[in-house]
Amino acid sequence: MGRKATVATCALNQWVLDFEGNTERILRSVEVAKAGGAKYRLGPELEICGYGCADHFYESDTLLHSFQALKVLLESPVTQDIICDVGMPVMHHNVRYNCRVLFLNRKILLIRPKMLMANSGVYREMRWFSPWNRPSPHIHMGRDGVEIFTNSSASHHELRKADQRVQLIRSATAKTGGIYLYANQRGCDGDRVYYDGCAMVAVNGDVVARGDQFSLDDVEVVTATLDLEDVRSYRGEHLQPAMKSETQAFLRVKVDFSLSTSNDVFLPTQQPLQWRFHTPEEEISLGPACWLWDYLRRSGQAGFLLPLSGGVDSSSTACIVHSMCTLVCAAVADGNLQVLEDVRRVVGDTSYNPQDPKELCGRVFTTCYMSSENSSEDTRSRARELAAQIGSTHLNFSIDAAVKGILGIFSAVTGNWPRFRARGGSHRENLALQNVQARVRMVLAYLFAQLSLWARGRPGGLLVLGSANVDESLTGYFTKYDCSSADINPIGGISKTDLRGFLRYCADRFQLSALDGILKAPPTAELEPLTDGQVSQTDEADMGMTYSELSVMGRLRKVSKCGPFSMFCKLIQAWKDVLSPAEVAQKVKRFFRMYSVNRHKMTTVTPSYHAESYSPDDNRFDLRPFLYDTRWRWQFKTIDDQVTRDSLCFREH
Repeated sequence: MGRKATVATCALNQWVLDFEGNTERILRSVEVAKAGGAKYRLGPELEICGYGCADHFYESDTLLHSFQALKVLLESPVTQDIICDVGMPVMHHNVRYNCRVLFLNRKILLIRPKMLMANSGVYREMRWFSPWNRPSPHIHMGRDGVEIFTNSSASHHELRKADQRVQLIRSATAKTGGIYLYANQRGCDGDRVYYDGCAMVAVNGDVVARGDQFSLDDVEVVTATLDLEDVRSYRGEHLQPAMKSETQAFLRVKVDFSLSTSNDVFLPTQQPLQWRFHTPEEEISLGPACWLWDYLRRSGQAGFLLPLSGGVDSSSTACIVHSMCTLVCAAVADGNLQVLEDVRRVVGDTSYNPQDPKELCGRVFTTCYMSSENSSEDTRSRARELAAQIGSTHLNFSIDAAVKGILGIFSAVTGNWPRFRARGGSHRENLALQNVQARVRMVLAYLFAQLSLWARGRPGGLLVLGSANVDESLTGYFTKYDCSSADINPIGGISKTDLRGFLRYCADRFQLSALDGILKAPPTAELEPLTDGQVSQTDEADMGMTYSELSVMGRLRKVSKCGPFSMFCKLIQAWKDVLSPAEVAQKVKRFFRMYSVNRHKMTTVTPSYHAESYSPDDNRFDLRPFLYDTRWRWQFKTIDDQVTRDSLCFREH
């Protein structure tokens, strides 16, 4: 029995219900772990079936196929002479549990059900699984002499979240000492979230080995050799009074196997490392790009189509696709054969070898500027310039004929022709004319997505990308069934403020000078008539609030659980230097009025990359009604009464 142990943890890009592919990736990870000398291999949560099965967990087939896959793993020569720790659902006495199964040399050693269910935010584990009610917190286990702790996880990416995860793991071992292995899923397993890897090993409060947060590698294994005497010495100094015999005793499973050998004295051990966290701009560049790649290669489509307006939002989506192409070329250059096989299948060329992201962009990415009589030459030229710099196949055409055709049908039936407000029309006419332009663009986007490759003599279709940001979704500042309606949206969970920072990053990182003009231009939908050839409609004027104000109110609504009055009470303090209580009240009431009037739009919103804790995604994350009393009479009266009281108090003083 030696003093050192070599262990392995991993990040796997699993796919829900892909039992064959999931099993192959598990076996590959075991091979890599054994090649690194590991005697124990930890895998992600529910890795056999995929974490995101959702209501498929109710199906007996999911349980059956999970056990069939487990049988393959047990019988494989690859899993011999190493303790394998895999995740899968298990039914016991007609109750489903989220379990880890540990086995060695074709024998199951332990089935460990999860005790603390993830049941907030995007997680709904209590819907499908029951918690195991026999507690075993790591502190008590450490006091009972346990030296190696393992965490099999399926943790998704959110902006600015990675440091929280690392600090939690560091603090867990700093309290009681010990070795901590963290495994996580990676990639898009079939839903809106992206699991962001970060497999790691920590010892006594220090991270000593780690994997990548964002990567196109389907299998990444982190192997570490650790000195168990370091744990014992740490506990001797920091925890000796608590390490006493009368602590809770835990059941031991005795196995004729050792994680260490008697001749390990010369084995080098891992030393503490500094973790460099990505900036939010880097996270936006990498996370959604990896998510898009997984979606593209697993969907069987031949690329993407994006309506490119020349504004911040659609330009951000375009830059994410360009980042994806950069990652693909880098992975192929690094020898990733799976990525090479996938990209060849996507482009329909078995001999293709991508080397230039711009050239790859031209093969898999089509952008189109759909102009109307209300479009400016500035946005047209900005879209054209950006497309040229990233290398997309760019189309430029007018939608005026289609719009006039639709209005002609309406006029033929009703005898009326609607007019813009600037030309004497009513508010209802003005809104209808904006909406018909926006919806025509959606119809044309799908037409070109289905047939543009056919027109070029190539097989396959394109996925339509959306580009509505999280703040616009909050207030419904988009047309239902316009270009926000797409197959997927990589920026739907990202704020306008973060997107602007992301574009500044891309301008420098990818040398995209076209972004400078895009960032300087005011955000506009360009759906109303121009004034002397210039844009007269801007987003922030239409909404009655800035995007930065929207972001603050969005976080208060979702993260801080604020209704109208609570939000008002917080903002009169936060904004006291720039707005009076009456002005704050006006903005809060406008926000909730717009939110409630347009909440129905979230029931049909395009599936978006989940990146923010205040996302209004109606599917699973932000569960709210979509028919409100938009007058908010009681709530708004409470705000008005408070404003009146504040005003009286001010006069008295």
